[in-house]
Amino acid sequence: MMHVITGGSGSGKSRFAEQQILDLGPARRIYIATMHPYDEESFARIDRHRAMRAEKQFDTLECYTNLKNLEIPEGCNVLLECMSNLAANEMFEPGAAGDATVDEIMKGIAHLTEVAANVVVVTNEICSDGIEYDPVTTQYQQYLGQINQKMAAMADRVTEVVYGIPLHLKNATETHLSPDGGKKCTGMYLSPEAGKKCTGTYLSPKDDKKCTETYLSPKVDMEGGSEA
Repeated sequence: MMHVITGGSGSGKSRFAEQQILDLGPARRIYIATMHPYDEESFARIDRHRAMRAEKQFDTLECYTNLKNLEIPEGCNVLLECMSNLAANEMFEPGAAGDATVDEIMKGIAHLTEVAANVVVVTNEICSDGIEYDPVTTQYQQYLGQINQKMAAMADRVTEVVYGIPLHLKNATETHLSPDGGKKCTGMYLSPEAGKKCTGTYLSPKDDKKCTETYLSPKVDMEGGSEA
């Protein structure tokens, strides 16, 4: 399983991501740290965070570039934090990927998913402020945006955390049984058959009808039903 978690600064995404790994059970937990320490304060902060994660049975590995060659235990649960740092490292560090940052990082993500049982990646939402930056910063935003899109496409789950609230944008790991015939629905959608309530704005896998919010199925012609 691969889970991509995004959000702005201070959104609570790190805490949420860590809990996702804890909820996966007792398999070996690997935390991949991507931020370069640059002064005494950052070294102290890293040591403090490492100690806190150790209490939760995380083993910390530093990886600033070259993710595809990082050795991790087979079948472990991996938390990588943060993709924005890794992308900056590959783009700007001497001898790193440079213009090939996107391809290099995606090879690394593929490597993690091949070896680990579960991979949770934390990334940042940095492209929504509407500010026009210098060309180098804009290039960095474009690289990170491409990486985020590619990861989201291959991930089983994508979650945005806003003010500590997880908004599930993609979830292919949960299925619910359809009320008609016990057929499995794809994704986390409920069939509108038999007047069952839908739990969001999900499409029915049976006939592509939309159920809006928590309204009853349009097939039973009750108030609140809608076809779109």
